[in-house]
Amino acid sequence: MDVNAAIVVYGLILLTSTPWCIYSAAVTEDRLLVDRTLVRNAPVSEAYCLDGSLPAYHLHRGFGAGAQNWLLQFEGGGWCNSIKSCLERSKTRRGSTTFMNKLAVFSGILSNNASRNPDFYNWNRVKLRYCDGASFAGDTKFDNGTTLLYFRGQRIWQAIINDLLPKGLGQARKVLLSGCSAGGLSTFLHCDNLTSYLPKTTTVKCLSDAGFFLDGRDVSLNYTMRSFYLNMVVLHGAGNSLNKNCTNTLFNPQLCVFPQYALPFIQTPFFILNTAYDVFQFHHILAPTSADPSAQWESCKQNPAACSPLQLGTLQEFRIYMLGALREFNSDPGRGGMFINSCFAHCQSEIQETWFAVDSPRINNKTIAEAVGDWYFNRNVSKQIGCASYPCDSTCHNIIG
Repeated sequence: MDVNAAIVVYGLILLTSTPWCIYSAAVTEDRLLVDRTLVRNAPVSEAYCLDGSLPAYHLHRGFGAGAQNWLLQFEGGGWCNSIKSCLERSKTRRGSTTFMNKLAVFSGILSNNASRNPDFYNWNRVKLRYCDGASFAGDTKFDNGTTLLYFRGQRIWQAIINDLLPKGLGQARKVLLSGCSAGGLSTFLHCDNLTSYLPKTTTVKCLSDAGFFLDGRDVSLNYTMRSFYLNMVVLHGAGNSLNKNCTNTLFNPQLCVFPQYALPFIQTPFFILNTAYDVFQFHHILAPTSADPSAQWESCKQNPAACSPLQLGTLQEFRIYMLGALREFNSDPGRGGMFINSCFAHCQSEIQETWFAVDSPRINNKTIAEAVGDWYFNRNVSKQIGCASYPCDSTCHNIIG
């Protein structure tokens, strides 16, 4: 099974990222393993994981010219949107630090190897562990006398930042806030908020990897993902974590959980890394099991080469919808950067092979790492959109799951 597999269990969408079973206690040439730090002051603000355990992060110190620069990476891992699914999640590493491995693999954008991560290798790099089930949003709890669940994602975010500020983040010169999948959504939710903790002289920018989840109809013409997200926002009390300018504008303010609605209101420089055929969105927004009772899409979901011409056409329409949602952002030269390739994958910044390697995905002969670096350091305008239809991109690492 690949590192980006997606599964659905009892309404809880779980997205795996790093294969934790391969962790060991030794650093090898290919793997930098970083120890966990528990946020000991979290109880002061009740910043608990779903089960009441302490939140955590992994910090690998920067050095040399990067010693005062910080890269914060939200961990991904899906969401829960019901008491049942959140209770299930609270008994796993996605809802409790009790079940988390104490070591995390740092690769791709988190690597400390200059040949593998040329622009950020010597920065202070932090992985924020994900244990709240709502992309570090929510601020409530559920207690019926028998079951107690903490929906404290917003407080976890604040507690981790406050723990890092005296460790050097408070004097940072440059900061990049990033995240993959549900962590990519977290980046949209917290990008502007991060600037309020830092000096005005700090350069702050944000990168979302595979986090541009679309408010789109599925193959049965229903809004499956919209229903899922809105239930999540209500259950977790996540409304206050949504962009206030967005919620004051939309008729249904809860829709601001979708990046396409929040993006126009984000003031901090932003980079969007996404595939136009994002595997998670393909499987759970466009063709979820609930919309395909006869399983006509199953073979196509497992192998793009098995897709019928009609199915490929539907996928290309989904790509067009994504690019349409990004049209204003793309057309404004002052509105950040993009790398939208035409691969079947999900999350490309944390995996070395897709971030920066000899055979990494490319658009106009530029790797993802090069495109992000050009954007962050203002070396070049960095808005890259790949070719239109599968299998037009020979550089892809297609990761189906």
